[in-house]
Amino acid sequence: MSLPFHYLLVDDSLQDQLLAQEAFEHLCPDCVLTCVGGGREALELLHRPEFQPDVVLLDLNMPGMSGFELLREMKQAPHLVHIPVVILSTSSAQQDVSEAYTLHASSYLVKSSSFAGFLEQLEKVLHYWQASRTVKHGNG
Repeated sequence: MSLPFHYLLVDDSLQDQLLAQEAFEHLCPDCVLTCVGGGREALELLHRPEFQPDVVLLDLNMPGMSGFELLREMKQAPHLVHIPVVILSTSSAQQDVSEAYTLHASSYLVKSSSFAGFLEQLEKVLHYWQASRTVKHGNG
């Protein structure tokens, strides 16, 4: 039996964290969702050997350490470089999208403004990464 799928959401918006928690309850009740409000807090968690999320869901525009800075740090750390990072941002600016992919983000999604749209986005993300884990571990 495999461990529950673990996601780390890094977003300074408490409202977005609560929406994500509600979405996860509907879409993947067996998943673990850890929410933190900023890049520094996320980096502290990620440097703990016992804390290894399967996927990081990352907002870009946060006070303190931005999502770009966290992504850069993660992709330079040998023990974190393998963790997929999905950008969830309100920004659709081409410069932000390009920079995220230059820094090796796994995907980039512009957050939907509606809860139904957000649910649909998260459902696709969850399905994709859980299917990837099944293939990676040979369970399919």
